[in-house]
Amino acid sequence: MENYNQLSIEDGEILVKTSRIIVTEFLKNRTKIALDRKFESNFSFNSGIFVTLNNALGLRGCIGFPHPKKKMLDVLIEASVSAAFEDPRFPPVKSEELDQITFGVTVLTQPEEIHVLDPKTYPSKIKVGRDGLIVKNGFNSGLLLPQVPIEYSWTEEEFLGHTCEKAGLPWDSWKDKETKVQKFEGIVFKEEIPKGKVIKEEL
Repeated sequence: MENYNQLSIEDGEILVKTSRIIVTEFLKNRTKIALDRKFESNFSFNSGIFVTLNNALGLRGCIGFPHPKKKMLDVLIEASVSAAFEDPRFPPVKSEELDQITFGVTVLTQPEEIHVLDPKTYPSKIKVGRDGLIVKNGFNSGLLLPQVPIEYSWTEEEFLGHTCEKAGLPWDSWKDKETKVQKFEGIVFKEEIPKGKVIKEEL
């Protein structure tokens, strides 16, 4: 496999189940597992990845790497461990929680800057249900995955506003000419229930 577009549901199932194995192993031994040669050969292309953990109350952890600077297998290990144990919004996951948590893996395309003459036209350049967003201004940066605005039924304008807030910026900072907006697409694979069937989420 050479790129994002060749991922199948079977590949997604492997990614999600491997993410769970990575977290389980880290809980047991505090070590990051070495993935086998078959996994290494199948997922050897560079890719951005986010790992998302959810429980009955909602989000339990979400960490990732948007830019394809490393091979997928390496990024999956880093993102899985970080989402479970290093998300500053949540305490580290405990062993007794694993059976109540669903795992999800989002594979990202290369983020691309949206070029506009008038920032007010940004909403017409993005599409809820297809795009994820990165907003940058100065040292501030925020990212929201493509599935997030679907979950909350946001409009394109609301999506931009919430991404600005994620960056620690005022809601309407996307209208500032100093603000840079990037978009990317993602394929979302996730468990329907904890340790259950893995599906490809249709955005």
